[in-house]
Amino acid sequence: MVPKLKAGLAVKLLPFAVLSSAGLLSVLAHATPDAVEIIEVSSHPLKLYNDKTLAERLADAGLQFSAAGGVSALPVMNGMMGDRIQLLTDGAPITAACGNQMNPPLSYVSANQVHNISVFPGVSLVSEGGDNIAGVINISTFEPAFSNTSNFQVQEAELGYFFQSNDNARTVSASALVANDTWYIRYAGTRVSADSYEDGRGNKVIDTLYKSTNHIINTGYQDDEQRLQVSLTHQSIPYQGFPNQYMDMTDNSSTGFTALYQHQFSNIALDSTLSLRRTTHEMGFFTPEKTGMMPMNTESEDLTLKLKWLLPASMQGQWVFGQEWYRNNLDDWWPAVENSMMMGPNDYVNINDGERERLAAFAEWSSAHESDWHLSAGARLEYVTTDTGDVQAYNDGNMMGMGSMGGMGGMTAMQSPDAEAAMMFNMSDRGQSDTLIDGTIQAMRELESNGQLIFGLARKNRAPNLYERYTWGRGAMATSMIGWFGDGNGYVGDIDLNPETAHTASITYSVLNGDWAAEISTWYSDVSDYIDVEVIGTFNRSGLTSGARNILQFSNTDAQLYGASVKASRVLIDSTSGKLTLKNAFQWQRGERDDGGDLYQILPMQNTLSVEYVRDAFSSSVSWQWVGNKNDVDLSRFENSTDAYSVVDVNTAYTWQSFTLHFNITNLFDEYYQAPLGGVNVAEFRQDNTNGFNQIAGRGRSFDAGISYSF
Repeated sequence: MVPKLKAGLAVKLLPFAVLSSAGLLSVLAHATPDAVEIIEVSSHPLKLYNDKTLAERLADAGLQFSAAGGVSALPVMNGMMGDRIQLLTDGAPITAACGNQMNPPLSYVSANQVHNISVFPGVSLVSEGGDNIAGVINISTFEPAFSNTSNFQVQEAELGYFFQSNDNARTVSASALVANDTWYIRYAGTRVSADSYEDGRGNKVIDTLYKSTNHIINTGYQDDEQRLQVSLTHQSIPYQGFPNQYMDMTDNSSTGFTALYQHQFSNIALDSTLSLRRTTHEMGFFTPEKTGMMPMNTESEDLTLKLKWLLPASMQGQWVFGQEWYRNNLDDWWPAVENSMMMGPNDYVNINDGERERLAAFAEWSSAHESDWHLSAGARLEYVTTDTGDVQAYNDGNMMGMGSMGGMGGMTAMQSPDAEAAMMFNMSDRGQSDTLIDGTIQAMRELESNGQLIFGLARKNRAPNLYERYTWGRGAMATSMIGWFGDGNGYVGDIDLNPETAHTASITYSVLNGDWAAEISTWYSDVSDYIDVEVIGTFNRSGLTSGARNILQFSNTDAQLYGASVKASRVLIDSTSGKLTLKNAFQWQRGERDDGGDLYQILPMQNTLSVEYVRDAFSSSVSWQWVGNKNDVDLSRFENSTDAYSVVDVNTAYTWQSFTLHFNITNLFDEYYQAPLGGVNVAEFRQDNTNGFNQIAGRGRSFDAGISYSF
């Protein structure tokens, strides 16, 4: 019989274990065959409710997020964001089909669809994924749930509703499971809509409204030797505001198919994945909070095939071998606007039949648990190719614009910088290929008094994405439509970019001793050919100094990133009156270019102190998060500094029979703060450009309540 997977939320963290504020640390054990700690996060009850988004759940586990739309935040790991993190859904990557990455992988999954989350910062095993230098996040929507009888029966079903007062957000969710001992069918769906939120001063942060719907159907079959699981997913986002972008999302529709097949041969186990996803994406304007007329369309298709072979364990350890193939096709064009002098008469073709293909193989070995030492080592080889077709500008030559006629303002013909750039791009050799070699070594040492010491070394690589390589426009309007950084600048690609190569080392000491646990971790990454930017031009839409922005071209440089974290928990009371636990988590990180200057969106020092109480069906927590001043900023991107602030949150849940009630207060004291990773408020600048590009303000106080009914 194929072994059944353990239900619940298991967050595997490599190379260190996170004491998550989402629940109480209950189990710390070694995984087989990998030298990876497993933390069972047992909140009450043990599942993901929609009282928090998936991004907020991951933030509880120590990740940071770069602000975007309401359901499209970009994760930041070890000071790096975007494609530097390999984010997998059921083992398959989802390519952000947008020049602003408005549809990142996390936006396709709702909290009630997730059953397991695996987070591997920094020194991740080669079997977990390649084409990344920051780490791997693997989200699983599959949970085998076969019953013990041959009769189909409803195993569980649930309806939920959650409301947030600040932005009038309303979340409706439903799920159901039917199964027997051979088959199961599960459905989960969520619909959420919200208005623009208010900051701590009661001012509306415009263009933060959104609406999203997610559906998934999982089905599975098993017998004594094999298991097949299949999922069908559909997502629809009819609108989503992006205050730190010049454009908004006016539609995102995606349909996905994933099949997982496991087979136990006589002495070898096969684990395979086949996945296909198609996405259509549109940008434009949909709200009076940010108006305009400029349609932008994208179509994307992701195809994944993975094979993983597990050889039987022996006295010497266990081997894992794998072969993987990934392909992404992308078309990105901006339809001409009728009667527009600048956006026509042609469609602007940004990426034409873009292709990115990865072919990978890996081998990994982990030692048997025969002593106080446990070792693992692996190597991964990837061959990445990219290419794209010819492009075109809105017009082929001159364009009309504001100019000077004898010292007087008026309309005049100007040479289009995009027309010339398109001609040069079409004359270039656009096909590129890169060979990536990854390697990971990890050693785990069991110490006395339940202590553990982990050493990790890794060489990891990431090839440029299609937008980094093939975005070609040079005009202010065209370049400002590109960039997932929320900084108001414009971006240009570089066909000849080299892959990023990171050499990372980490050391972690952790101890779990009865009522208390602690962990100290530090990491360092030296990155060659880090894809950063260089200034190649400027533009200003206000005429004021505060309205200046840069045109930036992606370029390779060398950089260093490093940081440390300290986490601790202590059970203060554990009796018939309940369990009271004190937790603290501290983080610090830095990122610098070798030639001088700070990297973009590096989180300032922060600390989170929380008290959690659980008694029977009742659970509650109070957390205080302090974030320090952010003064280390990227000057080439005009990154804003931010002041220190602190926020207090209260979370409460109570289960009565089949009902679970939630009541939360976020930002209890209605603190005003500017989000260090929030980017600039482009929507506010477009309404009144006299104040320049201010940092986006965080969400003010919100009273949130929800109910779920299980039957």
